[in-house]
Amino acid sequence: MFEWLKKSSKQRWPWLMLFLTALSLELAALYFQYGLDLEPCIQCVYIRAAVAGIMLAALLGLMAPANMLLRWLGLLGWLASSIYGFIAARQLVDIEHIIADGGFYSCQLFAEFPSWLPLDQWLPAIFEPTGPCGEIDWSFAGASMASWMQWIFIAYGTVAVLVLLSQWVRINPNPYHG
Repeated sequence: MFEWLKKSSKQRWPWLMLFLTALSLELAALYFQYGLDLEPCIQCVYIRAAVAGIMLAALLGLMAPANMLLRWLGLLGWLASSIYGFIAARQLVDIEHIIADGGFYSCQLFAEFPSWLPLDQWLPAIFEPTGPCGEIDWSFAGASMASWMQWIFIAYGTVAVLVLLSQWVRINPNPYHG
């Protein structure tokens, strides 16, 4: 399995698939925002930023998957974005539980992106929070959007870890091996 993962990570199609899955999540978020009028909260915006990070990591790998440096940068960016996204989704699920239990929670009004990467200023249509935290306006199979995103980031992170581990495997050049 690890040999197959390493060989695949040196090809373009897996990186393209990673990019397309993340792009579909971003497009779905924009549909929810503009098509269904569900305003994103601050945590939703951070989740979007994590998905955008996965897209950027996929583009790094897609540029030159055989190049070890770009492949490693893509893999590490993929894993870091998955972890960041999981943390943001987990925090939003916790907020949802506080509010569902009758508690009160007030989230930040403005995103706190680094000064060198003010996504909310560069792309306010995508990264500007306009809604309150913790409201569950959409659910599927009994789980909120934040719950689903937790599982999606777990899946992204698990695959990223497996592909990272595969990079240490030596591929046997013997075609009759195995």
